[in-house]
Amino acid sequence: MRKFFSEECGKRIPQAVVRCVLFKGTNKVHIIDFKTIGGPLLSQYNETTKWLKQRLAVEYIMDGFNPRIEKWEIPLDAIKEALTNSICHRDYYDTAANIMVELYDDRLEITNPGGLLPVVARNFGHMSKSRNPKVFELFTRMDLVEKVGSGIPRMADLMKEAGLPTPEFRTEGFFSTVLYKRKPTSSQNVGENVGEKTEKTLKGKEKRKQDILSLMRSDPRISSAELAYAVSRLAGLIAHASRLFRDGTHGLTVVAAVAATAGSSGIEVHAPGVV
Repeated sequence: MRKFFSEECGKRIPQAVVRCVLFKGTNKVHIIDFKTIGGPLLSQYNETTKWLKQRLAVEYIMDGFNPRIEKWEIPLDAIKEALTNSICHRDYYDTAANIMVELYDDRLEITNPGGLLPVVARNFGHMSKSRNPKVFELFTRMDLVEKVGSGIPRMADLMKEAGLPTPEFRTEGFFSTVLYKRKPTSSQNVGENVGEKTEKTLKGKEKRKQDILSLMRSDPRISSAELAYAVSRLAGLIAHASRLFRDGTHGLTVVAAVAATAGSSGIEVHAPGVV
């Protein structure tokens, strides 16, 4: 058993690794991230859990002075159950396959070589018999595995409690557990919102850069203080004109004035809705 729980694991059993893959979308076309995790089996469990937590969305629910509640898009306990199941029950004699942890936009799939043993297949979800009883025993002693035969119904209960679809299990040749994600909420779309704001900020910086270059071409001797004043004045006038134009007041007059002022400095001005 030492070979499974020491640094010798990767040397003596090179196929005993976990391959983690992050895909863009719901198929295997676009790979965003890939990592192979080796070493002792306990380290594989810990590092794979860490890798998944860094890539799964989590919602923080505040409840007064009580500790905040973390609501993961897939319950962490269900993930840990599926992962320990793969590590404990995989076929370590299969040298051509590894445990695969595949994360998609809508689901997580954890697959290990070696399907169900015949006696387990006949009593799936109610009976457990491990190919690797010593590995299973040590994971049990570390409180990483519940009592024998409870893993499958426990995963189903955890997903149901979270309001998520029942796990799917594929047992032909390999054993796969499929856990579907929670649909994203507004608090989980922070990355998209930040991306939109960043794009607008970059466009604004590029516009100011072009304005400064236009002013410098029209007056090569202009000072930095004069440049700053001219750009900030024009930006303020354009914003004011745009607001007036949207309100249907005298925006056109102000826009025309801004355009004349900017034109004398070599700056091209476009107001919203004005062609």
